[in-house]
Amino acid sequence: MAKVLVIEDNPANMKLTSLLVHRAGHVVLPAVDAETGLRLALAEQPALILMDIQLPGMDGLAATAILKEDPATAAIPIIALSALAMKADKERSQTAGCDAYIVKPLRYKELYEVMEHLLEPQSSAHQSTAGGLGER
Repeated sequence: MAKVLVIEDNPANMKLTSLLVHRAGHVVLPAVDAETGLRLALAEQPALILMDIQLPGMDGLAATAILKEDPATAAIPIIALSALAMKADKERSQTAGCDAYIVKPLRYKELYEVMEHLLEPQSSAHQSTAGGLGER
């Protein structure tokens, strides 16, 4: 079980994303704007961040760049969530520091696959320090 920060301003999208993250067995930390998300990321040190790109005020790419520049949050993987499906949008998210890009509407299998991939190194590191307990 991991803490997952979900930064999403649309209530319906927040509800769906939170439900999917919760069903995957993780704890959801909700934030409705980038500024709240930045504060939560520093305070809670989540294992993963799901970042909406189009947010009021500071957008998700600017928030991602701030998180990746801060040594306290730089290693946290970030998945960009966007309704924008153009190749240039994905490239901009990578330039900002996002580790993955998922186009809305969310498809649960894609979300789970990407989340598992990004969380895997952390759980493997934990398993190796736990003396091999829980190995597959």
